[in-house]
Amino acid sequence: MEQNAMRGLPAVHRLLSEPAIVAYEDSLGREAVKALAREALERGRAALSAGHAFDAERRLLADLEAAATAQLQPVINATGILVHTNLGRAPLARAALDAAERIGAGYSNLEYDLHDGRRGSRYERVSARLARLFGAEDALVVNNCAAAMLLLLDTFARGRECIVARSELVEIGGGFRIPDVLERSGARLVEIGTTNKARLADVERALSPQTALILRTHRSNFSLEGFVEELDARELAAFARRSGVMLVEDLGSGALLDMTAFGLPRERTVREALEEGVAVVAVSGDKLFGGPQCGMLLGSRLALGRMRGNPLLRALRVDKTTLAMLDATARLHESDATRLEIPLYAMLAASVDDLQRRGEAAIARAGHGRLVATRAAVGGGALPGATLASTAIAIDTPDADGVARRLRSARTPVIARIEEALVLLDLRGVLPAEDAALADAIAAAL
Repeated sequence: MEQNAMRGLPAVHRLLSEPAIVAYEDSLGREAVKALAREALERGRAALSAGHAFDAERRLLADLEAAATAQLQPVINATGILVHTNLGRAPLARAALDAAERIGAGYSNLEYDLHDGRRGSRYERVSARLARLFGAEDALVVNNCAAAMLLLLDTFARGRECIVARSELVEIGGGFRIPDVLERSGARLVEIGTTNKARLADVERALSPQTALILRTHRSNFSLEGFVEELDARELAAFARRSGVMLVEDLGSGALLDMTAFGLPRERTVREALEEGVAVVAVSGDKLFGGPQCGMLLGSRLALGRMRGNPLLRALRVDKTTLAMLDATARLHESDATRLEIPLYAMLAASVDDLQRRGEAAIARAGHGRLVATRAAVGGGALPGATLASTAIAIDTPDADGVARRLRSARTPVIARIEEALVLLDLRGVLPAEDAALADAIAAAL
């Protein structure tokens, strides 16, 4: 009986000839499809041996769909959060992608001095450009902002004390906590003030011969309002200089320019922090800068020189394509006109009228939906609580969860949000080149 049941299982080659299964070879590769087919048949043999029914083709198709969904792939961000930390943060500029291809396709002078014909520095070229752009003496790049903080703390505060206001002992996405990074670096945390108030007198009382750093951190995902008092950066910098300790700051998203030009609240810039006397500022490259994932350290030549000598830097260094993309993005920031070639800034600058025109065209193509006014957020820990006017395609449906799920299953998955039983597809974070795919996904989901 068992042998007869086993004969009902298809051979691997027959499964691999089914059109619905063959269709997954483009996205997964034939070898991966073949491996999943064999695994499905193994499960089938076990199920049949136990007396259970088993449909090998249906099981394999479910496994293939799960594998295809789990792959790293492009999605359309219709959430209304522009720097979405779960969707890869800021999209890269075409110039950055071209630079990565140009440098990554062959050899490069990554660590080679073409003039002298000997070993050079991988950081030299981009460091000079970033320093000019941010108004710093020097710049250094590592693989993300957490790594930047780890290198900074390990270099200057290992075995010593670091003073931080309690209101700035933040946790951001993924369970990343400032106190944990301090502990990992070997620095000892000294908390001052209360949750809502910190004064210079608190810092003065906490100072000891073991104090190495005073650390300020950006509140990436919340804001303090009401009965609050914060440390003044200029006063703090002057006190740090008098006391022989360094004032450093994790500015997180790292505003390069005044964001009020885009209808957003004012965010303190890196240049302003340095002018106020902060010795070293750490920022992310893939948030407000609109570049690749990296952590940028900007500040005094002496301080960054010491960090370059830390053996930990080698474990945190970035590769040639990241440096190429970062340099290309920095070039675009050198003028207001070319900055708009960075997708994030094109999104921020788009007018509501333009979003409405694009939305109307998408609705006409899809045959479904209506336009509604919405508010979009920058995201990525930048400007917490701040939003800007936007437009969304709204889909009225009794099955909002089902429609959102089908949108995620589109050829190019679409990530929407649900508000008050409406499926909303906010257009501010959708690239114009994605409009047709968005419309087709809407049509297929309804």
